[in-house]
Amino acid sequence: MTDKQLRILQHTLGLDEYGRGSMYRNYYATGPESDPDCEALAEMGFMKQHPAQLFDGLYFSVTDKGKEAVRELSPTPPKLTRSQKRYLRWANADCGLSFGQWLKGNYERD
Repeated sequence: MTDKQLRILQHTLGLDEYGRGSMYRNYYATGPESDPDCEALAEMGFMKQHPAQLFDGLYFSVTDKGKEAVRELSPTPPKLTRSQKRYLRWANADCGLSFGQWLKGNYERD
């Protein structure tokens, strides 16, 4: 499997490039001309091809074999420093404070 094909599987499932996320979807839509990478994934058993019902094209879904491949082949995410983790906590807090204001005491200390 190529890196591009792995990324297609991850995208189809709603995952990031490290295979993280909640697999909140399972479809990949193409136009009337099918994507050769999706066809290859379907031939390998990682995806299944379906005719589209609401548009002129095809869609693909990831099989259980494909989900297992994503779990096994996705790279390990990089290690984050303490500072990077702190910044991500601020970004996810959606608190209305600037990062500087938040640092001055409006966060859980490390």
